[in-house]
Amino acid sequence: MTDTPPVPPTPETPATPAAAAPAGAPAAGPKQTLSIVGFVLGIASIVLSGVSLLGLAAGIAGIIVSRRAKKNEPAAPSWMHTLGLVLSIIGLVLSVIFGILFIFATLLPLIIGASYGVTY
Repeated sequence: MTDTPPVPPTPETPATPAAAAPAGAPAAGPKQTLSIVGFVLGIASIVLSGVSLLGLAAGIAGIIVSRRAKKNEPAAPSWMHTLGLVLSIIGLVLSVIFGILFIFATLLPLIIGASYGVTY
């Protein structure tokens, strides 16, 4: 036998630090919340352009949010806020056109009827 005393066991240290993220967690990317909101509002302004006031409101909000995203989020993808701005402008123009057509279609029968002497 040997004359050396037994070595006490050492506590095991964890392989990864406690503050580290799990292996499956995605890495934090650039902040792009405003760009996403501007993009979604641009799409909504086109979809809702048939309902004049909703499309108009979504288009104005999309323009404001997309411009703010361009200033405040330089690390976000530039296509997102640019496309949000373009889609918001297109939706705004379509809303105005559909609003004018709605007013014209509503008033046209009244104008034609009045020219024939019809009273309502």
